[in-house]
Parts: sequence; structure tokens; C-alpha cells
Amino acid sequence: MFKVLTLNNIAVEGLRHFPRDRYEVASEIAHPDAIILRSYNMHDMVIPDTVAAIGRAGAGTNNIPIESMSARGIPVFNAPGANANAVKELAIAGLLIAARNICDAREYVRGLADTGDKLEKAVEAAKKQFVGFELPGKTLGVIGLGAIGVEVANAALALGMKVVGFDPKITVRRAWQLSAGVEHADTLDQLFQKSDAVTCHIPLVEETKNLVNRDRISLMRNGGVIINFARSGVVDDAAVIAALDSGKLHTYVSDFPTAALIAHKKVVALPHLGASTTEAEENCAIMVAENLKDYLENGNVRFSVNFPESRLPRLDAWRITIANANVPNMVGQISTGLASAGLNIEDLLNKSIGELAYTIVDVNGPVSEDTLAQIRAIDGVLTLRNLGKPVT
Repeated sequence: MFKVLTLNNIAVEGLRHFPRDRYEVASEIAHPDAIILRSYNMHDMVIPDTVAAIGRAGAGTNNIPIESMSARGIPVFNAPGANANAVKELAIAGLLIAARNICDAREYVRGLADTGDKLEKAVEAAKKQFVGFELPGKTLGVIGLGAIGVEVANAALALGMKVVGFDPKITVRRAWQLSAGVEHADTLDQLFQKSDAVTCHIPLVEETKNLVNRDRISLMRNGGVIINFARSGVVDDAAVIAALDSGKLHTYVSDFPTAALIAHKKVVALPHLGASTTEAEENCAIMVAENLKDYLENGNVRFSVNFPESRLPRLDAWRITIANANVPNMVGQISTGLASAGLNIEDLLNKSIGELAYTIVDVNGPVSEDTLAQIRAIDGVLTLRNLGKPVT
């Protein structure tokens, strides 16, 4: 039986994908085989040696020590695209909130104490304070054209906006999904120069820290809007506040409040609502549960942030999987170890990503502990899992 530790409340619809006859799932569990979480910070956590996989019911994985998990041969799974519609809707809402000064207008009305004719006059007298602008004809710059960015770009086009996108790593799949009406920017500077509003949909990594900064904001058209439902560090908050104070920017909509942002009258700060819908939470939980289950039972890897995509259909054979350093002759040494035990390879898949490689091997008989120990002893092997024959 597999043991799965939950570090946050995970949608029940997702947990139902772990069959009770083969899985024990709990928030307190000893010697877990896998961990599933949402926002829990694992960086200061002692991760048990028994853990074979980690799954985040969401897209971002900044709360997980990816590098150390890779060094231990542990795949980290996420759920890219499962919350795309939820974030898309909030990004479009952010555009509308900024364009029509909705938050300021609401606060004004909430502060009115008059009634009757006096109330009506107070309402009419203040309208000019909250004059906004319409979206058709304005240009939205979309940074990052993954599952979310593509949906935001297409939705903005449907609202009559011009859209400029930037993503040098866009996949073929996302390119097919992206409307032909989205203009491609060759550089980020070009995107900012053309944009009335910019929205970010990228992970926070070293090269994206403070990607939205003073120099790039200065390239935008005056009265611009910045929207950030990606990660806090992607935007230089100090640069944004300075641009708001000077009038260069009209509004900043952020899902990552700080004391300085909350205090600024031109900032709409939200409590990390990006994926906070029932549907998104369920979709993320189902997706990561299915991928964890497939890895634990079959060794297949899908939607991992540190392991290569690796899926091999099950045969009526015995399966082992090996994660190892991506160095020459590793598959040869594994094959030699199996051959010396009199085992014939029925099927094999070897994939690599960066410095890490992953191999799935199906053989025609059970693999002995001596043979497993021999393969584990190969220099560069990080983990070896003996999965046996498929569960029926």
C-alpha cells in the first residue's frame, strides 16, 4: 500500500483518485511514499527518505526545494494549465477594474451617508472623479504564453484589444492554441513600447526576477496598467510605486500584497486569488493525483518540473525505473547488470533533461535484490524503484 502525506487541504475530488485499497492518504502519516501540497513551504522541512515523489496541486513550485529533490532523484509534479481559466478570468477582471476605477468608485459610494435626493446628488457629483477608459483599441502586452497567457491573450482579443505576446520558449501546442491575431514581440522592450497594459504569466526564476522594472516601465505609454498574477518577485514593486507616483502608471493590480502596496491608493492588491476557485482547486488536485498515481504504480512521468516526460505502456513484465546523472554509458551498465542476471529486456525508455536522466525498463522476470543492489551501486544512480508487474 502506498502512503501519501498531504501538507495542505487538498480538494476531495482529487484525493478520490487514490484508490482506498492501494493508498493511505492523511495529513499525518509516517514514512510517506509521496507528498501532495498546495502552498506549504517545504524549504525548511525535513523530507523523509521514503518519499519517492512530490506533487503540487498548482502550477508554481517555488515553495518546493527542486534542486535538492533532483539531487535525490525525486520528481516534482505540478498541474500546469489546470487553473488557467481561473487566472485568465481574474486577469481580465483586473484590466476592467483598472480601466473603470471600480475599486475607488465603490469605496466612494460606501462612504456616503446621505439618503434620498442628497444621496442622488452626491452620486452624480462624483462621477467625473472616476472617469475611466475602454479596452477596445488599447494594446495588452502578455509576457509568457503558456496555458494561462494564451487564454488571456485570446480573451483580450475577443474584447477588442490589440495583443502583443512575448515568449521565446512557447511550445508548439500553445502556439496552435494562440489566436493568429496576437502580434509577436521580438524583445521585452518592444512589448513594453507597444503596450497600454502589461500582464505577467511566467514563473519566478533567476532570469525573471524584477523583469518588470523601472527601465521597462518607462517604455510604456503614459497612464499604463501593470497586472501581476504570476509571482511577487517578477515585478519590482518599488519601481511600480515610483511610476504610479509620477503618473506614468495608472494602476497596478497585484495578487501579492505588501505593506507598501496596500498603502498606495493606485494599487489594487488582492489576497492571492489567482487559482482560488472551486473548479481550479479540483482540477489541480485531480491532475496532480493522477500523475502521482501513475508514477508510483507505473514509473511514468508527466508534468514534472525536474524530470523528463517519460511514459512507457505496461506489458506483462517486471518493471524497474532508474533516475541517474546524465552521463555516458549509464543505460549500458544497467543493461549489463540485467543481462548478467539472465534477464531479457522486453522494453526500455531512456530520457534526459539537463543533468538528470530517467530510464524505465521492462524485463521478462523478477529482479533479485542482488541485481537491484548491483544497479544501485553504479556511480551516478540516484534512485532505483522496483515496481514489479502491473496492478490489475
